[in-house]
Amino acid sequence: MTETAREAMEYDVVIVGAGPAGLSAAIRLKQLGGDDISVVVLEKGSEVGAHILSGAVLDPSGLDALIPDWKERGAPVTTAVTEDRFYMLGEAGEIRIPNWPMPPLMNNHGNYIVSMANVCRWMAEHAEELGVEIFPGMSCSELVYSEDGAVKGVVAGEFGIEKDGTKGDGYEPGMELHGKYVFLAEGVRGSLSKQAIAKFGLSDGREPQKYGLGMKEIWEVKPEKHRLGQVTHTMGWPLGGNAGGGSFMYHLENNQVYVGFVVHLNYRNPHLFPYMEFQRFKHHPMIADVLEGGKRVAYGARAITEGGWQSLPKLAFPGGALLGCAAGMVNVPRIKGNHNAMLSGKAAAEAAFAAIAEGRGGDVLAEYEDDVRSGPIAKDLKRVRNVKPLWSKYGLVASLVGGGVDMWAANLTGFNLFGTLGHGKSDAEATEKASDHQPIEYPRPDGKLSFDRLTNVAFSFTNHEENQPAHLHLKDASVPIGVNLPKYAEPAQRYCPAGVYEVISEEGAAPRFQINAQNCVHCKTCDIKDPSQNIEWRTPQGGGGPNYPNM
Repeated sequence: MTETAREAMEYDVVIVGAGPAGLSAAIRLKQLGGDDISVVVLEKGSEVGAHILSGAVLDPSGLDALIPDWKERGAPVTTAVTEDRFYMLGEAGEIRIPNWPMPPLMNNHGNYIVSMANVCRWMAEHAEELGVEIFPGMSCSELVYSEDGAVKGVVAGEFGIEKDGTKGDGYEPGMELHGKYVFLAEGVRGSLSKQAIAKFGLSDGREPQKYGLGMKEIWEVKPEKHRLGQVTHTMGWPLGGNAGGGSFMYHLENNQVYVGFVVHLNYRNPHLFPYMEFQRFKHHPMIADVLEGGKRVAYGARAITEGGWQSLPKLAFPGGALLGCAAGMVNVPRIKGNHNAMLSGKAAAEAAFAAIAEGRGGDVLAEYEDDVRSGPIAKDLKRVRNVKPLWSKYGLVASLVGGGVDMWAANLTGFNLFGTLGHGKSDAEATEKASDHQPIEYPRPDGKLSFDRLTNVAFSFTNHEENQPAHLHLKDASVPIGVNLPKYAEPAQRYCPAGVYEVISEEGAAPRFQINAQNCVHCKTCDIKDPSQNIEWRTPQGGGGPNYPNM
């Protein structure tokens, strides 16, 4: 495949991913250089926003820094948060946690409930007005290196590979897009980002990256149940001691409510079924009261980077940089990363523009690294750095109390009482033997508040060209049945929120492992959580995957 002859196009900066980080970088480059700098953005989704899934309560600080007049320009950022509510749930009731003991950073005053998919669509329009070239439906399948080993571009737009790996009649080899710098803004667990991290040792000396699985539905609720601008977060039931995580419910315009559930992927019990935990959660009386009589209109899922400051890899490498969630810039207790993604895009753009003006290219943008490590992103991540490891090691209560004290100390003095705690194991390594845990019984979905996976996946509008190699690659095809099934009860059957993986047991035949790649919503959970690290998520043909309307 690497020997295929391809045409090449030259740009100053090539950006992979039309999310908030990539689009921010593109906009800032054009703000600085205008027609004197060429910028291209490549997006694997069928359109900008098709693969964007986020909570989302947006801290507008990134948008303020990038486009100060965003309100006048008509940004789809209009629903201000009017009320913050925090609850600890039990199976039949709840206790409201008062707002006053919480550090100021947890206050959502001045923030907005948004669809990040629609924010990205608006940002893309602004970028194109400035002269940025944006190509949706263009998967980037591999990095291109210069003779000295620096990244000089990507391969994009390869189509027509048959299921058996051969080139079909309609094969298109794609193009090489070269740049003085290549920005990887693919989001969580990006396939090219993984390659760059491994090749250049970007995570050496860092704590392992940690992740959560975020699942989200959009509901249209009865007008009398709707509370425009209300933000609710919960912890506790139904997860209890089985896993860390929690929920969100955000009331946006048009009587719509975002209902989301996050499960930290360092859970030990391989019998845990994150999707069914989400469905069970909606039957809690407090949540059901809002949803009953309404209808679900969309569903999706996405992994979330949760490692924070101590897991942040080196960001700049020869010829390129990691931006936003490709590096992992989510503030876990705030459940926010979009503002940092925008700030990282802006910082990378400024570093690249200055370097290009000096005649540089293909080197390490140390200025970008310095900006992130000493600027507003560092300030945001450093003060919450111990919340996640406290939760992982000592549980929810310790995280609430100890993490709260640590955040208050950092907020008041700039120093964390606990220093910098480590994470220890990766999420895959945290998975324990099935024999050490009890299976978990889950109630059947009722089709009103809760739904089976395949029914819900239809509401992600995901689709893939079927006559292509499965983008979910097994390094060793014998591992799922030979190792994962007897040792871990093959957790891929449960951790995938889209029903991609099945163990088929037919009478008189040995069990077999089946991959339904068509269902995949590109969440990347399998690449993260598989205890044998045997599943590799590869970029499918461009335009495939979910088609989220306004996630």
